[in-house]
Amino acid sequence: MPGALPEGDPVPADGSLPATATAAVGARGFGVYVHVPFCASRCGYCDFNTYTAAELGGGASRETYADTVLAELALAARVLGDSPPPRVDTVFVGGGTPTLLPADDLARILAGIDRTWGLAADAEVTTEANPESVTPQSLKTLRAAGYTRISLGMQSAAPGVLAILDRRHSAGRATTAAAEARDAGFDHVNLDLIYGTPGESGDDFAASLAQVVAAGVDHVSAYALIVEDGTRLAARMRRGELPYPSDDVAADRYLAAEAALGAAGFSWYEVSNWARTEAGRCRHNLLYWTGADWWGLGPGAHSHVGGVRWWNVKHPTAYAKRLAAGESPGLARELLTRDEAHMEDVMLRLRLASGLPLRALDAAGRAGAERALAGGLLVPDRYAAGQAVLTLRGRLLADAVVRDLLP
Repeated sequence: MPGALPEGDPVPADGSLPATATAAVGARGFGVYVHVPFCASRCGYCDFNTYTAAELGGGASRETYADTVLAELALAARVLGDSPPPRVDTVFVGGGTPTLLPADDLARILAGIDRTWGLAADAEVTTEANPESVTPQSLKTLRAAGYTRISLGMQSAAPGVLAILDRRHSAGRATTAAAEARDAGFDHVNLDLIYGTPGESGDDFAASLAQVVAAGVDHVSAYALIVEDGTRLAARMRRGELPYPSDDVAADRYLAAEAALGAAGFSWYEVSNWARTEAGRCRHNLLYWTGADWWGLGPGAHSHVGGVRWWNVKHPTAYAKRLAAGESPGLARELLTRDEAHMEDVMLRLRLASGLPLRALDAAGRAGAERALAGGLLVPDRYAAGQAVLTLRGRLLADAVVRDLLP
């Protein structure tokens, strides 16, 4: 969850939503996101809304955090009132490092969600984790509580790359944690990779991919390094201590990932995500990408219900104080216009292997799709069937294709 929040209109103190927004909550699926803002240390590339113990003031602590989240959940139940979602399809606990909270607290939060709205019988329940923040016992506790999926931040198998990124775990710890998660009974295990870090060689990334494949996980996410303003990594690059990432290198790394993962039986389903099976795909993220509803709990968390999107105050102390006063922690919100919703739909669906229906485009967008097809950026047979689906080259140029399809 990036640290910067957009502007918007004020959220009512009671968090109430327009009746038009709550008329059909969850008709396209409903998820719950829980943001846990705590980290043991700050990685040099990270601009997410996270805090170390030294950065937190009074009024916010790991010890009381689960109760604070449950207080927001109670407020959410009051806001939706007589228009609750039919069920919770997915839960995703992200951060930060959620597993810095005791496993019993993460279990309490999940149980609270189930009591409030009811988990679907086949609900996907994910937590993110840093490899060093879990143990075989904590993983067993989470699995027994109902967590079905875990996403581990591996980033790289190269010690030098981990050092540049300020990661605390050893090079082999991520794959060991993945094995421990499988032994604990997790149905689905993801490993995250970052490529294009200064100093990373092609051999380094190949070794990372080989370790991921050997770990036996069923999902891999791989993202190009983005240098965010205000981070230590950005400062080091401005001082000339490290070179800026190369777009050409990033493209080479992406092609390497597609080749290695494809050979191991993974298929891409979103530009930066691969799964061994359809069941292994992250259903929570698919809710985001297909315009479903979700409620975000925690400081800085974003929510979307019925075309209304809002976001909470960023700092954990301000978040806790608002809830203690019986007020919504919502900072601001916006009602998406039809054009804004269309733009987001095109941007997100085009990144999916399922693609974007051509009928969703206006005349100018269809002309752009024809140009993309002629340029080898869209799959011809899928285009003939009425879908805009990116080719491998199209995935490398996804942002440019999106621009060509929008007014």
